[in-house]
Amino acid sequence: MSPVSSSVLDAGLEIVLVSPSVSEALPLQRILARAQSTVTWFPTCRAALAFLREHPAGVVVSQTEMTDGCWKDLLDALSRFTPPPNLIVSSRLADDRLWAEVLNLGGYDVLLTPFEREEALRVCQAAGRAWQRKRSEISIPLSEAQSAAVACAAG
Repeated sequence: MSPVSSSVLDAGLEIVLVSPSVSEALPLQRILARAQSTVTWFPTCRAALAFLREHPAGVVVSQTEMTDGCWKDLLDALSRFTPPPNLIVSSRLADDRLWAEVLNLGGYDVLLTPFEREEALRVCQAAGRAWQRKRSEISIPLSEAQSAAVACAAG
Protein backbone atom coordinates (compact mmCIF):
# COMPACT_ATOMS: atom_id res chain seq x y z
CA MET A 1 0.00 0.00 0.00
CA SER A 2 1.35 3.44 -0.94
CA PRO A 3 1.95 5.94 1.82
CA VAL A 4 -0.01 9.20 1.80
CA SER A 5 2.30 12.23 2.14
CA SER A 6 1.90 15.98 2.47
CA SER A 7 4.23 18.92 3.09
CA VAL A 8 4.63 19.90 6.77
CA LEU A 9 6.50 21.11 9.89
CA ASP A 10 10.14 22.10 10.52
CA ALA A 11 12.24 21.85 7.34
CA GLY A 12 13.66 18.37 6.90
CA LEU A 13 11.54 16.80 9.65
CA GLU A 14 9.77 13.59 8.76
CA ILE A 15 6.61 12.71 10.68
CA VAL A 16 5.12 9.23 10.41
CA LEU A 17 1.43 8.67 11.20
CA VAL A 18 0.32 5.16 12.10
CA SER A 19 -3.44 4.70 11.99
CA PRO A 20 -5.62 1.87 10.69
CA SER A 21 -7.68 4.35 8.66
CA VAL A 22 -6.52 7.13 6.35
CA SER A 23 -9.67 9.06 7.27
CA GLU A 24 -8.40 9.16 10.86
CA ALA A 25 -4.94 10.32 9.74
CA LEU A 26 -6.11 13.06 7.36
CA PRO A 27 -7.21 15.56 10.06
CA LEU A 28 -3.69 15.64 11.51
CA GLN A 29 -2.14 15.88 8.05
CA ARG A 30 -4.37 18.88 7.31
CA ILE A 31 -3.41 20.55 10.59
CA LEU A 32 0.31 20.08 9.96
CA ALA A 33 0.14 21.00 6.25
CA ARG A 34 0.73 24.67 7.02
CA ALA A 35 4.30 24.06 8.13
CA GLN A 36 7.06 22.49 5.95
CA SER A 37 8.33 18.90 6.17
CA THR A 38 6.84 15.54 5.29
CA VAL A 39 4.00 13.62 6.92
CA THR A 40 3.59 10.04 5.78
CA TRP A 41 0.68 7.80 6.75
CA PHE A 42 0.80 4.03 7.21
CA PRO A 43 -2.08 1.75 8.23
CA THR A 44 0.08 -0.74 10.17
CA CYS A 45 3.07 -0.85 12.51
CA ARG A 46 4.84 -3.19 10.10
CA ALA A 47 4.53 -0.79 7.16
CA ALA A 48 5.64 2.19 9.24
CA LEU A 49 8.68 0.34 10.60
CA ALA A 50 9.70 -0.81 7.11
CA PHE A 51 9.58 2.83 5.97
CA LEU A 52 11.47 4.06 9.04
CA ARG A 53 14.36 1.67 8.42
CA GLU A 54 15.03 3.51 5.15
CA HIS A 55 13.83 7.03 6.05
CA PRO A 56 14.72 8.32 9.52
CA ALA A 57 11.86 10.24 11.09
CA GLY A 58 11.91 12.38 14.19
CA VAL A 59 8.29 11.94 15.16
CA VAL A 60 5.85 9.04 15.02
CA VAL A 61 2.20 9.71 15.84
CA SER A 62 0.32 6.50 16.52
CA GLN A 63 -3.17 5.54 17.53
CA THR A 64 -3.38 3.24 20.53
CA GLU A 65 -4.38 0.17 18.48
CA MET A 66 -3.55 -0.95 14.94
CA THR A 67 -4.41 -4.19 13.19
CA ASP A 68 -0.92 -5.59 13.82
CA GLY A 69 -0.07 -4.21 17.25
CA CYS A 70 -0.46 -1.35 19.67
CA TRP A 71 1.48 1.75 20.60
CA LYS A 72 3.56 -0.23 23.12
CA ASP A 73 4.73 -2.61 20.37
CA LEU A 74 5.64 0.37 18.24
CA LEU A 75 7.49 2.08 21.10
CA ASP A 76 9.49 -1.08 21.72
CA ALA A 77 10.45 -1.32 18.04
CA LEU A 78 11.31 2.39 17.84
CA SER A 79 13.66 2.05 20.82
CA ARG A 80 16.01 0.10 18.54
CA PHE A 81 16.56 3.09 16.21
CA THR A 82 19.48 5.49 16.65
CA PRO A 83 18.26 7.96 17.72
CA PRO A 84 14.76 6.65 18.34
CA PRO A 85 11.93 8.77 16.96
CA ASN A 86 9.71 10.45 19.55
CA LEU A 87 6.39 8.61 19.82
CA ILE A 88 3.20 10.58 20.32
CA VAL A 89 0.12 8.46 21.07
CA SER A 90 -3.27 9.68 19.86
CA SER A 91 -6.54 8.55 21.40
CA ARG A 92 -10.15 9.59 21.89
CA LEU A 93 -9.70 8.38 25.47
CA ALA A 94 -6.55 10.33 26.32
CA ASP A 95 -6.98 10.23 30.09
CA ASP A 96 -4.43 10.65 32.90
CA ARG A 97 -3.80 6.89 33.03
CA LEU A 98 -2.84 6.68 29.34
CA TRP A 99 -0.75 9.84 29.57
CA ALA A 100 1.16 8.51 32.61
CA GLU A 101 1.69 5.12 30.97
CA VAL A 102 3.00 6.64 27.73
CA LEU A 103 5.43 8.92 29.55
CA ASN A 104 6.58 6.24 32.01
CA LEU A 105 7.33 3.79 29.19
CA GLY A 106 9.31 6.37 27.19
CA GLY A 107 6.75 7.88 24.83
CA TYR A 108 6.90 11.61 24.16
CA ASP A 109 3.29 12.72 24.69
CA VAL A 110 -0.40 11.99 24.14
CA LEU A 111 -2.76 13.89 21.83
CA LEU A 112 -6.50 13.79 22.30
CA THR A 113 -8.55 13.12 19.17
CA PRO A 114 -10.19 14.81 17.44
CA PHE A 115 -7.03 16.88 17.16
CA GLU A 116 -6.96 20.47 18.35
CA ARG A 117 -4.90 22.46 15.84
CA GLU A 118 -2.68 24.49 18.20
CA GLU A 119 -2.00 21.58 20.56
CA ALA A 120 -1.13 19.19 17.70
CA LEU A 121 1.26 21.74 16.17
CA ARG A 122 2.90 22.51 19.52
CA VAL A 123 3.41 18.86 20.49
CA CYS A 124 4.67 17.73 17.06
CA GLN A 125 7.06 20.68 16.74
CA ALA A 126 8.45 20.15 20.25
CA ALA A 127 8.89 16.41 19.58
CA GLY A 128 10.66 17.18 16.31
CA ARG A 129 13.03 19.67 17.90
CA ALA A 130 13.81 17.24 20.74
CA TRP A 131 14.63 14.50 18.20
CA GLN A 132 16.85 16.85 16.18
CA ARG A 133 18.78 17.69 19.38
CA LYS A 134 19.24 13.97 20.16
CA ARG A 135 20.40 13.35 16.60
CA SER A 136 22.95 16.18 16.69
CA GLU A 137 24.33 14.95 20.03
CA ILE A 138 24.94 11.47 18.64
CA SER A 139 27.09 12.88 15.80
CA ILE A 140 26.89 9.87 13.53
CA PRO A 141 26.26 10.12 9.80
CA LEU A 142 22.65 9.67 8.76
CA SER A 143 23.46 6.52 6.77
CA GLU A 144 24.81 4.90 9.94
CA ALA A 145 21.69 5.95 11.84
CA GLN A 146 19.62 4.27 9.15
CA SER A 147 21.64 1.06 9.27
CA ALA A 148 21.54 1.01 13.09
CA ALA A 149 17.76 0.45 13.01
CA VAL A 150 16.95 -3.16 13.83
CA ALA A 151 14.58 -5.05 11.55
CA CYS A 152 11.79 -5.81 13.97
CA ALA A 153 8.70 -5.48 11.79
CA ALA A 154 8.52 -9.22 11.23
CA GLY A 155 7.20 -9.43 14.81
